[in-house]
Amino acid sequence: MNYVLFYSPGSASMAVHWMLLELGVPFDAVWVKLHEGEQHSREYRKISPSGRVPALFVEGETVCESTALLMLLAERHPEGGLAPLPGSEHRAVWLETMIFFANTLLPAMRDWFYADQDGAAELAPAVRQLAQRRIEQAWETLDAQLGRNGEFLVGDALSAVDFMAVMLMRWSRDMAKPATQWPRLKAYAKRLTARPAYQQLQAREALTGWL
Repeated sequence: MNYVLFYSPGSASMAVHWMLLELGVPFDAVWVKLHEGEQHSREYRKISPSGRVPALFVEGETVCESTALLMLLAERHPEGGLAPLPGSEHRAVWLETMIFFANTLLPAMRDWFYADQDGAAELAPAVRQLAQRRIEQAWETLDAQLGRNGEFLVGDALSAVDFMAVMLMRWSRDMAKPATQWPRLKAYAKRLTARPAYQQLQAREALTGWL
């Protein structure tokens, strides 16, 4: 099962890149230079019509959307144990958390970072204020989930939700109240970013320090 990941360092492709490294499956990585506008090229639009990363070639087909890719990879590689099996104890919470990221936290992050570009400039401060409130409420939710569960967000082992959570936490690092303001979340991020696969990801994407 060989894959080709189209990524940009630190972007929404980061969680997928990390998961591929954790799984230890063979893949090629193609850097889409967002700062040079490569995502808008005719060639890349054939791969990802939205002009965003990540995109992943999976057996000749292109699949996009980071949350969908994490779920797909977990399904294709059950030996990795990165998703509870259907019908198992933690399956419902795992699905709920993945959809929470896709429906709540990722859109709020989009509003925060692109309020000036996606809508009227004069409305951007209000959009960003609402986004900040939603993001901080999400950290409250995840911090409480860790308080109930323990070392990981779901169950007693690493899963795909953890890759997404740490990526989104990293995005908040320059906000007024980053995710690491919540002590349980900070300790959680320190544990996960110490993993060898994360260290490999950080080197491959040339990511600067965070915690």
